[in-house]
Amino acid sequence: MADSAGTLFESLLSIMSRLRSEGGCPWDREQTRESLKPYLIEEAYEALEAIDAGRPAHIQEELGDVLFQVVFHSQLSRERGEFTMADLLARLNEKMIRRHPHVFAGGRVADADEALSQWERIKRGEGTPDGVPRSALAGVPASLPALLRAQRLQVKAGRVGFDWPGWRAAWPKVGEEMAELERAAEEGDPVRVREELGDLLFSVVNVARLLGVDAEDSLRGAAEKFTRRFNEVEGEMRAAGRSVGEASLEELDRAWEAVKAREGQRAPDRPDASDR
Repeated sequence: MADSAGTLFESLLSIMSRLRSEGGCPWDREQTRESLKPYLIEEAYEALEAIDAGRPAHIQEELGDVLFQVVFHSQLSRERGEFTMADLLARLNEKMIRRHPHVFAGGRVADADEALSQWERIKRGEGTPDGVPRSALAGVPASLPALLRAQRLQVKAGRVGFDWPGWRAAWPKVGEEMAELERAAEEGDPVRVREELGDLLFSVVNVARLLGVDAEDSLRGAAEKFTRRFNEVEGEMRAAGRSVGEASLEELDRAWEAVKAREGQRAPDRPDASDR
């Protein structure tokens, strides 16, 4: 009979402890919270790529790598006498039960939206470690990718009523910010250009969110499409015995349009020739 998840998790904790022990792995022994931070982010993104690819075996592997990072950080905290994995799990279990009274305490919610609103209300009521009430925007890390952070901030503000009624109402703001960016660019003020560009991007994220589109995923898809098409353009240039650096802008444009035509798409996602 296969081992239970609990037994296997205990084995993982033992493996982690041994890796950090006197006779363990030199690399694992010299790691710190700070040195591990890039790996935690990297493993999370690799898990996202696996999910996008839709391959269960790959998802399983990458989620395991994410879990190992959590176990690694927990081991470091145990060594410092701060908390153990048992402490972490106990706090997590208690929080999940407390924030789901409709499941564990006889409460009722009408739908997923109401369950989410209840979660946010309970979370804000918990306050912070210093006793200050939680902001409605709490819980959105500053280290998130900018588009994703903008969207999460907008979602949280919207849950307390600070929102546009729909994408049509938010759309004029995009035009307003474009005009302000254009004025700043014409005036040659780099500080204002940076600020107005940020405002424009923030307003576009707002419209995307209200249309039900994840801005981060959308831009990631556009970047992947650009990469795919540009690689094909490079292939066409190589087939003609030239590099893209040797080709004229007109030749590159023709190759780009040919790639788009083959894909049967008309999205104007490439830079203008004048911008190259």
